[in-house]
Amino acid sequence: MTTHTAARPQAGADVTSAPARGPRSAVRAARTPRRPSRGSFEAARRRLFWPFVLPALILFTVLMLIPLVGTSWISLQNWPGAGPMEWVGLKNYLYLVRDPTFLKSFTNSGLVVLVAGAGVFAGSFILLALMKDMIGRGRAFARAVVFFPVIIPGIVLSIVWGFLFQADGLVNEVLTSVGISDPPAWLSQENRFGVILLGIIWFSTGFYATVLLAGADQIPPYLYEDCALAGANMWQRFRYVTLPLSWDVITVCAVLWTINALKTFEFILAIAGSSSGLPDPATWTIALYTYASVFNPAGIPSYGRGAASALVMLALIGVLVVLIRRIMRRESIEM
Repeated sequence: MTTHTAARPQAGADVTSAPARGPRSAVRAARTPRRPSRGSFEAARRRLFWPFVLPALILFTVLMLIPLVGTSWISLQNWPGAGPMEWVGLKNYLYLVRDPTFLKSFTNSGLVVLVAGAGVFAGSFILLALMKDMIGRGRAFARAVVFFPVIIPGIVLSIVWGFLFQADGLVNEVLTSVGISDPPAWLSQENRFGVILLGIIWFSTGFYATVLLAGADQIPPYLYEDCALAGANMWQRFRYVTLPLSWDVITVCAVLWTINALKTFEFILAIAGSSSGLPDPATWTIALYTYASVFNPAGIPSYGRGAASALVMLALIGVLVVLIRRIMRRESIEM
């Protein structure tokens, strides 16, 4: 007969610190998955980095970096679009600095960014303050009406805007009906760019008002309830609650506006275009100057000058975006 004796603990061992495990505890321990260590997680993340990033990097290189390098190379050449290129170095850039048409286009682009931008954001803030207090279907309808010009193509908007400001258009008809017998010639050379700025404000305000309203919707309602208990009016609620807590959204809208304003093209081309296909140079922006340098029906195309103009516009966008981000930088507000 065989006898089994329990194993005695070694001398000096702490018996209480190592409790015996039964069959159930052993099975439970075997089934419990071990949490991966931080080192293994970091290694897995490194292995997944390039499979996720590489497709986007390839697309960015093909669609952005290679065209940018090619445009930079063309800007240093004298090239009509066909035949061999002639190296001219920085002469295209020097030509832009001395060209009165380009300087006028540069000034017009600045007016679109600053003057039209002031009108767009003033209108957006007013619409935001008004629609923030609206409720129900009325608010949804107002938001749809405000956003409606955004979904219409710019060419259509420019045609409608041009018809409104013609000599026998709706605007002059209204002015005549209220007693103004000699309304101004809105589409004349001296007034045309002002009408263009008004049109840009009209069809751009709805987009930024909608974006700002979407950001303001994330503000907790109890803050407005506290304002109501304190007797704050609509302007005070906007100034002390909506504006500070929507500052990050306003910064993003300012960056988007700067980029879109400097790229303004089809609205001016359609509303101020002449029989030759190009608007009067007094209404050109940098984008239109670039287009006219390459597709000018009255002269020899200059791809080098157009590429130089496009790179100047790109550099201007980069500088303005960096300045806006720095100027509008603020500490985050806890809600």
